[in-house]
Amino acid sequence: MIKMRLKSFFLTCLLASVFFTTTAQDIKVDSSSAKTLRIDPQYARGATVSQLYDEVEFIPLETNKECLFGNISSLKLVKDNYVFYDYDTKGVYIFTNQGKFKAKINASKFQQDPTDKDKEKSEFWGFTVVKDGEQDLIKLQTSKYSFYFDLDGKQVKRVLKNDEKYTSSFRFSDGKTSIDRYFQKITGKDTIRYQMVFVRNNKDSVGYFPYKPNEVYPAGQRIHNSNSPDEYMYHNYNSYDLFKVTPDKISLAYRVVLPAAITFSKDIVSNPLFKKSSFEFLLNNKVVFDIDKIQFIGNQLYLKLDSHNWTQSTKKMFAYNLKTSEVTSLQDIEPDSLSHFLPVNDGGSFYDFINYGFQLYENGYLYTSYSSLAMFTFKEQSEGKKAKFPPVLDNYFKSSNKKSNPVIIKLKPKKI
Repeated sequence: MIKMRLKSFFLTCLLASVFFTTTAQDIKVDSSSAKTLRIDPQYARGATVSQLYDEVEFIPLETNKECLFGNISSLKLVKDNYVFYDYDTKGVYIFTNQGKFKAKINASKFQQDPTDKDKEKSEFWGFTVVKDGEQDLIKLQTSKYSFYFDLDGKQVKRVLKNDEKYTSSFRFSDGKTSIDRYFQKITGKDTIRYQMVFVRNNKDSVGYFPYKPNEVYPAGQRIHNSNSPDEYMYHNYNSYDLFKVTPDKISLAYRVVLPAAITFSKDIVSNPLFKKSSFEFLLNNKVVFDIDKIQFIGNQLYLKLDSHNWTQSTKKMFAYNLKTSEVTSLQDIEPDSLSHFLPVNDGGSFYDFINYGFQLYENGYLYTSYSSLAMFTFKEQSEGKKAKFPPVLDNYFKSSNKKSNPVIIKLKPKKI
C-alpha cells in the first residue's frame, strides 16, 4: 500500500496540473537574511509528552457499516466538523468534532454525464474546502467536473471545470494578491515553465524558479502557513530551501543542511539512473527528496524529511527550535500521565505518522491520528502503568476493538 501511494505521488506531473499562461518577468529572490538550520536525524533527541504539550485529547471516531474506513488523509476542521479523505475507500468523510459520523461522499453520489462511460472520469483523489458566500463547501474534482457538497454530504452543484474561474487558496489580505504552484510563459515559440507563480489582480503574474520542460515534479503541498500574519512559507521539491512570501516580495528564509549521506545533491539529477526512473532511484538510495509538513509554532519549526526509507526506526518528523537550535525527534515522544501513558503518535511502531505526520494545525492545536489496532496495542503495552482513562476513552476501550475506525489525537503544543 505504501509503495502504491508513492508511485501515484510521483506519476502526477506538471502536465496534469493547473498552468497560468500570461506575460511575466523574472525577479531575483532576496537571500541576504537567510539562516542555516543543521539537522542530523541520528542526533535528534526525544522528549516526554508533558515537555512538549499542555493538553492531549483522544477522539475515537464512530464505527458502523456506513463509515468504516482505513486511515485519515488531508484532515480539515470545518465549523466543528472533521473532514478527511481515505485512500482505501476513496471517500471523503465528515464527522463531528466529538467523533460522531455525519456523512460520506463518494463517486457513486456524483451526477455523471450520461455520455461518459469511462469510470476513471468519476474518480477523485482528495478535496478542498471553499467559501461560497457564507457557506463552506467541500469541492471534489474529476477529469471533467467540479462537484460541491455541503457539510451534510449533500451535493449542492456540479460545474464544468472549463467554466470555472481560477481562484487560489493562498490569498493575501489585500484581496488582490495570491500565490500558487506552476506557471508557464509563452513568448513566440518559446515556453518557460516556473515552479511558483505570484499573481496580482488574478492576471498580472510573475514566475519564480524556472525548470526544464522535460523535468517532472511530484504533486503535493508546497505552500505553508507561517507564524506571521499575511505571510506564507514556500519550498521547491528536490531542494531544502524555505522561502518567505509576503504580498510585496519573496525571500530565502532558511537553508536546511542535512548529512551528506542523505542529501539530495544537484549531481543526482544528472545521474542516468535518476533520469531513467527517479522513483526507483530514490527508492534505492534513501536520500531526502523533499521537506514537507512545515509548520511554525512559537520558536519551533515542525517539519518532515521525506525519503523512501520506510523502516520504523527511520526518523522523519522533527521540531527544530529556532532559538536554541535543538532538534527533537517527534517519533520519540515518551508517553506519560498527560497522555494516559498512551503514545500521541504511532511513530516507531506503525506507519500513519511516518506517512502523514501532523495533518493539521489550527486554533493553537495540532492534530494527528492512528488506527484502533495501534490504540489497543498501546493500551496492552501500558497495562503496568495503572493509567486512568477519561470517560470517552474508557467507553471506547469497552465498546470498540482493533478493527474499529481510527482515533484522532488533538494536542496543544507548549510555546517553547
